[in-house]
Amino acid sequence: MLSGLDLLSAVTPRGGYRVERGVRYGERPEQLLDIYRPAEPRAGARPILFFHGGSWSSGRRGEYRFVGQAFASAGYVVAIPDYRVYPTVVFPAFVEDGARAVAWALGALSSKGDSPVLVGHSAGAHIAALLALDRRYLEAAGVAAERVDTVVGLSGPYDFLPLTKPLFKAIFPEPTRAESQPINYAAGGAGKRFLLLAGAEDRTAEPGNSLRLARGIEAAGGEAEAILYPRVGHLGPLLALAAALPLRKPPIRADILRFLARLGE
Repeated sequence: MLSGLDLLSAVTPRGGYRVERGVRYGERPEQLLDIYRPAEPRAGARPILFFHGGSWSSGRRGEYRFVGQAFASAGYVVAIPDYRVYPTVVFPAFVEDGARAVAWALGALSSKGDSPVLVGHSAGAHIAALLALDRRYLEAAGVAAERVDTVVGLSGPYDFLPLTKPLFKAIFPEPTRAESQPINYAAGGAGKRFLLLAGAEDRTAEPGNSLRLARGIEAAGGEAEAILYPRVGHLGPLLALAAALPLRKPPIRADILRFLARLGE
């Protein structure tokens, strides 16, 4: 049976880009990604590496054609990786997979030395933020931490202790639980740029996560813009990227493209 995201991707427009599926970025079976290449690349555009959500325990790259199309249609190359999830692994294995994907992208997608922009939704936003703020993951993958300087987070959990649900206690075991919180590494945001988007009605990753992380990054000397959208929940910022949903949507895609266009300034 197809999931809702599978159905959404199934009706996503196919024109204006091509897809390379199952490209390997590491040795493990899960370390595969899909690449969306625009028919008309935007001059000077940096590649995008999108990390999907799924509570660190589910999700597949094939469900996110609509995300690839959203940015490829604007001229951006987009890579969407799978990563290991619970119960196969616990924290920090999925962040380590993210670091491997970044290392791969720097070699395969950044022909001019441009670093990828990390974009993520929910658990994927958490992974993207940790990669940019806690330098240990990139350095362990052979990447200078300064190479990743830009993050777009959608509905991200960045400051979510204490844990109450047994699932999340299992995914983030002690004694490394505090290390799972991007807010604890906000000092690593100096010289970096974050766009943190969330629904004001998000009951899964409450929007204060985005506001608190933005304040922490700004205090460290980085640039951080947090936008909360009224009457939008947890999935709203993600679904707003889908061209196949003609309903009235918050201007998430426009806000992200505005942010991306400013990177070369």
